[in-house]
Amino acid sequence: MPAPNGAQDAPRDTHFGFRSVGLDDKQAMVDDVFDRVARRYDVMNDLMSGGLHRVWKDILVTAVNPPRNERPFAAIDVAGGTGDVAFRIVEAGGAGTTVTVCDISEEMLGVGRERAAHRGLDGHVTFTAGNAESLPFPDRSCDACTIAFGIRNVPRIDVALAELHRVLRPGGRFLCLEFSTVDVPGLDALYDFYSFNVIPALGRAVAGDAEAYRYLVESIRRFPKPKAFADMIAAAGFRRVSCRVLTGGVVALHSGWRL
Repeated sequence: MPAPNGAQDAPRDTHFGFRSVGLDDKQAMVDDVFDRVARRYDVMNDLMSGGLHRVWKDILVTAVNPPRNERPFAAIDVAGGTGDVAFRIVEAGGAGTTVTVCDISEEMLGVGRERAAHRGLDGHVTFTAGNAESLPFPDRSCDACTIAFGIRNVPRIDVALAELHRVLRPGGRFLCLEFSTVDVPGLDALYDFYSFNVIPALGRAVAGDAEAYRYLVESIRRFPKPKAFADMIAAAGFRRVSCRVLTGGVVALHSGWRL
């Protein structure tokens, strides 16, 4: 059977961290990882990044640039279950800004719904269960699509990119924040030591799950380099594709427009 959205048939195998696994197996394993760490996910983000993830997400939201008035502006945040990015977009925009969070993990969505209610944002942020490879939204239904630190966990990235292009209106923008390739001599070795030794230990101490965070580190190393990922974004139909490297290459902000 051909792959959705005209994408090429994907290989039957992919990777879960450094392990080779079946495509269906990877999705189930990724789901399990995020269900297990959902309650401590945001705390771990602060600890792992020294709070820098907040700066990176603010840069993402600045690029989204929601209107600060009552003009309707609909965004979809994929793999954003706890609502962290969605809340920032709504708070940066005006009364017409709404965000739908789409995540495959029910545990992450549950955390997000609780946080939205606590902040009084449940009228502007909604939460929907869905797979990035088959988004439960109509064609051309949103003004912006975002995904922060989630695209590398999708088994078929090309299919997800095609879906993100499909749901954007003409003139809409796709923004992806993802870990990247450190390109500063000396920092790369320090970053590797920190990633493979400190992060799993933090995961064990704080979230009670070293293996989940070892997978997250391995998945970063397997993610395509910025130029290769930019080519994938362009192949999905996006135009004016660009990449902004942050913090010495620890993170990159990728952008593309549906024109």
